[in-house]
Amino acid sequence: MALQHAASGERIALRRGADDIANFTSVALAKTEHMELIRLMLPKGKDLPEHFVEGEISLVCLEGEMLVKAYGKDVVLRPSEMIWLEGRVPHAVVANEDSVGLLTILLTHPGP
Repeated sequence: MALQHAASGERIALRRGADDIANFTSVALAKTEHMELIRLMLPKGKDLPEHFVEGEISLVCLEGEMLVKAYGKDVVLRPSEMIWLEGRVPHAVVANEDSVGLLTILLTHPGP
């Protein structure tokens, strides 16, 4: 079964459900040729190990507290704070508390 993404102009609920944290239910909300939106759910103490993506990213903390490790620094994000990273920058994310974030990935494509 294919994952259902939101259509352009469609309202997207970002609030977590009662069991989202327990089930680690991060969800790809929308994906186009140029970007992907993900509701990132991280239970306290869980992490996304160091990795990188080709395109630029932004991460907005909606709930909880997230520690973002990039450029040799630790940046703590609390609700209504965000960070953006250039493409190919190695980074990791750790949940200091049960956390919800909105992750945007700009997808890169080879030239013509």
